[in-house]
Amino acid sequence: MGPRWWCLLAVAAALSAAGGAGAQETCSGAVPEPPKRGAWMSVASFGGAGDGRTLNTQAFAAAVARIERRRAPGGALLYVPPGAWLTGPFSLTSHMTLFLARGAVIRATQDTSSWPLVEPLPSYGRGRELPGKRYMSLIHGKGLQDVFITGENGTIDGQGSVWWDMWKKGTLPFTRPHLLELMDSSDTIVSNLVFQDSPFWNIHPVYCSNVVIRNVTIMAPHDSPNTDGIDPDSSSNVCIEDCYISTGDDLIAIKSGWDEYGIAYGRPSSDITIRRITGSSPFAGFSVGSETSGGVENVLAEHLNFYNSGFGIHIKTNTGRGGFIRNVTVSDVTLDNVRYGLRIAGDVGGHPDERYNHNALPIVDSLTIKNVQGQNIKEAGLLKGIPKSAFSRICLANIKLHGSAPVRPWKCEAISGGALDVQPSPCTELTSTSGMSFCTNSL
Repeated sequence: MGPRWWCLLAVAAALSAAGGAGAQETCSGAVPEPPKRGAWMSVASFGGAGDGRTLNTQAFAAAVARIERRRAPGGALLYVPPGAWLTGPFSLTSHMTLFLARGAVIRATQDTSSWPLVEPLPSYGRGRELPGKRYMSLIHGKGLQDVFITGENGTIDGQGSVWWDMWKKGTLPFTRPHLLELMDSSDTIVSNLVFQDSPFWNIHPVYCSNVVIRNVTIMAPHDSPNTDGIDPDSSSNVCIEDCYISTGDDLIAIKSGWDEYGIAYGRPSSDITIRRITGSSPFAGFSVGSETSGGVENVLAEHLNFYNSGFGIHIKTNTGRGGFIRNVTVSDVTLDNVRYGLRIAGDVGGHPDERYNHNALPIVDSLTIKNVQGQNIKEAGLLKGIPKSAFSRICLANIKLHGSAPVRPWKCEAISGGALDVQPSPCTELTSTSGMSFCTNSL
């Protein structure tokens, strides 16, 4: 049996494992598994070399172009063999699988001058960090369908330190690149991979639908700036499950556009399921915001385990954002050595420019946080709405936060809702009759 057949058998086994559903609740089936790909090719066949020195940008581009031209029945699989495949940014195409073998590393070049610039996202109006354009993500896709990015726990390495240093020195000319960004795409699965040392956010599905991200590990130093783990952005029908994330910023952050640009674009993030996430961050384990101008609704996050972090749960917005955050449930959370158990705040995050509408106030309504157990917690949390747009129907239930010293009490302002079986004792804003009624009904 030749080497290629051994590769094909390994691919088949990994794809089967990625698609298999265990006894626990899973999103398997939420996105159709790819059909049997009609073609198979290796990046090594296009002049690529996995020696860690050869720049393989053209090899990846040529392989993807071949897949696009060939239009094989069921699409094609691009195989990345074991080795270190140094590359600049490249784009994917529809009906393809990018498969990283065990021991394969797609490694980003640190020659920042070779990274192309792309237009800012219309829902942001400019680069997230700086006005103007932004650097293209290492792996990029736009307007795609039926894309499967997977492997045998191969690695996508952003080599982000050069970008972090520029950020720290204030010498960035444009907004840093993500490791993986998919735009306007549908029916996508990302699984069984390691993402490490992203220059900026790691995985960014934006304007997407039907996305599953599962069984991935995401790593970056805690002092690496803005290295969010997974940021679904103006996207719907997204499932994130069974991931380990340890980075320098929020592990998962649901977004939907920035101030007047997000309001004008008007695409919410909706119908998002997050489950069985473990990790650590100096910021938040699970967050919504702060860029939520298109709205965020119908979110379920459950079975979360966060340790050595700044916040367990952080739901954040600001005056000028507009939009809404509603129908969010966070359940079955374990926290250890976390400063704030919960923070819901209406004064977080900057603005893209001075043209934002100061009267665009967000609506935050119907949030349920339940079954949270915490040890070594310093502060229970802060729940701070906006005086002219109070946060309503906040339900806290079965929350027990303990510390080696007495946990500092809840702080509440411009909110209403209910609390059931909460320690430390809840603030009076969560004891109204109507709020308690909503809380009882939501459970």
